[in-house]
Amino acid sequence: MKLVTIVGARPQFIKAAVFSKEFRKDNVEILIHTGQHYDENMSDTFFKELDIPKPDYNLGIGSGNHGMQTGRMLEEIEKVLIKEKPDGVLVYGDTNSTLAGALAASKLNIPVFHIEAGLRSYNMAMPEEQNRILTDHISTLLFCPTQTAVDNLSKEGIIKGVINTGDIMYDAVLNNIVLGEKKYRDGKWLEVLKKENINMINLDKKLYYLVTIHRPVNTDNHKNLSQIFDALDSLDKPVLMPLHPRTIKKVDSFKLNKNNIIIINPVGYLMMLFLLKNAYMIITDSGGLQKEAYFLKTPCTTLRNETEWPETLVDRWNVLSPINKNIIIRNANRKLDFIKKEPQKLFGDGKTAIHILKLLTKHKSINKS
Repeated sequence: MKLVTIVGARPQFIKAAVFSKEFRKDNVEILIHTGQHYDENMSDTFFKELDIPKPDYNLGIGSGNHGMQTGRMLEEIEKVLIKEKPDGVLVYGDTNSTLAGALAASKLNIPVFHIEAGLRSYNMAMPEEQNRILTDHISTLLFCPTQTAVDNLSKEGIIKGVINTGDIMYDAVLNNIVLGEKKYRDGKWLEVLKKENINMINLDKKLYYLVTIHRPVNTDNHKNLSQIFDALDSLDKPVLMPLHPRTIKKVDSFKLNKNNIIIINPVGYLMMLFLLKNAYMIITDSGGLQKEAYFLKTPCTTLRNETEWPETLVDRWNVLSPINKNIIIRNANRKLDFIKKEPQKLFGDGKTAIHILKLLTKHKSINKS
């Protein structure tokens, strides 16, 4: 079987690496990186450390307005598909790269296989929500991470080709947390952070909050960012916050309180997993980190009014929080009695890549006959 896989952001590479490892044993995969997100952490070390195959094509599209970015991707991906003539196109998640890849394939009558299908936040103001809905409606096989995702698709009349395979990110976390703990054990994590950040202090495991903020609705809004920082500055444990330089400039220009907040440079994937597993709690506006926290049995407070991952809300492992200082503090200080028991197994068995490979092989066999 010959597949073209399309990715455009670091989390997609991490997911794709898990599947590629299984698929490439007996098949041919062509990897396209659209260049949607330029990430300095995607160095040679990143690819080697996680055993990620280097892209066969790097389109170098870069950032830009959604329409322009998606249009340029569509044009360039189409050229590659015409040249490579794959049996199918594999896309992940909900980025502009996902939609552009799905559209290019669909227009050429090439089957579209969507990993992480069926997610819904029901917030159409989010570009990700638009991308995932449109991609799902033109996909041939829809690999859903949870039963909730299957149910979401059923409500929209999408039933054919829908399978609950489990979550491929669960595979990735199980594999990579082992690498992270080996790499950063015995205090090496602190040594690395101190080397890279002059303001880094000593921290004890399970005695710090890990915080990530990246959504423009929070980072570009003075009122929201002030509410978040005022809440974090009032918490009873130190706050460790990897922050993009662009957001640091906002924090400085807004003159926000950060006496209890240790701002550090963005970290690599293995370091983030290590920090996530060893945090007292994560506070985030990210979609993926909510889920990774759940996998690693770390409580989470999500600074949003909705989530694509309602499964993480079970037993209050994760709670949604509006951007209000007092409510954020109350959620961060909630009782954590639930950590005494295992989170429910709602994301599969950690063998999603193998399940998807079997389904793709079966699909090709049926269509060949």
